[in-house]
Amino acid sequence: NRYRGRCDVPLDAQGYQDAVDAALQLSGAGLTAVYCGPLRRTIATAQIIADEARIPDLRILHGLNNVDYGAWEAMTSSEAAMYDPQAFELYRTSPSRAACPMGERLRDAQNRMIQALELIGSRHAGQTVVAVTHAVMIRLAVARLTGIEGEEWRIPVGRGSLTQFDVEDGKITLAELPEGDDVD
Repeated sequence: NRYRGRCDVPLDAQGYQDAVDAALQLSGAGLTAVYCGPLRRTIATAQIIADEARIPDLRILHGLNNVDYGAWEAMTSSEAAMYDPQAFELYRTSPSRAACPMGERLRDAQNRMIQALELIGSRHAGQTVVAVTHAVMIRLAVARLTGIEGEEWRIPVGRGSLTQFDVEDGKITLAELPEGDDVD
């Protein structure tokens, strides 16, 4: 459980299995495109999903890239809290004011993610599309769309989980899914 951020590490065996599971879960969704951030782990995940859906190419979108954790990259949350207790407290409780030391402001990452979703929605109106990104980016998007602030913004997002956003007429909403769907 380290902040990998933009460290370009490959998928491990568990990540590969999570990607296969997600691809199988999405196999009947009628996907028309697969987007991902520029890191190897998101590209590998996206390729597995695209292959299962028989989509011939991936679309790299830098807005889906992970948060730049700066000095916190490769640290655990405990190490980050010791490195800069004040910055870490803001990270935990106030994404609208938090910044990673020598890294990115969470508000900037949140804006990138929202803009990426808007762009994808504008390119694929009425279509089902996958965007492979990172848990913190999903949390930031959900926080913006639901107005969550405080410690609650750090909602559980499991490895290889699916979160559905709907984009219609430029407006993004968090989709309500039927009971029983495995979505974080």
